[in-house]
Amino acid sequence: QVQLVESRGGLVQAGGSLRLSCAASGSIFTINAMAWYRRASPVSGKQRELVAAITSGGSTNYADSVKGRFTISRDNARNTVYLQMNSLKPEDTAVYYCNADAVVSSGGYTWAGNYWGQGTQVTVSS
Repeated sequence: QVQLVESRGGLVQAGGSLRLSCAASGSIFTINAMAWYRRASPVSGKQRELVAAITSGGSTNYADSVKGRFTISRDNARNTVYLQMNSLKPEDTAVYYCNADAVVSSGGYTWAGNYWGQGTQVTVSS
């Protein structure tokens, strides 16, 4: 199995910056894509949305709402993905989740799976 542990989020003023990290551990053979998703307050009715994704080769993809403000990166040697968030807006307030497509190796078997972190709260005040 794979465990994803996210860094603590926090409270930041609009226009500020915050960096999230997510470290993967476990019986990892290789990690393919890693990504960050977010979900605003359940009362908003919004579903979990993709914020940014990065392949093992470094190709990236961003939601239109964060392009130019957020940067995703990864350290393959450490199985860690980062999300640098700049020029934060109140509408960025959400629980942010780390996600990984990983191949697990254990007991002579390998299998692919998709894994989620526990989520970390980011709150941007106006």
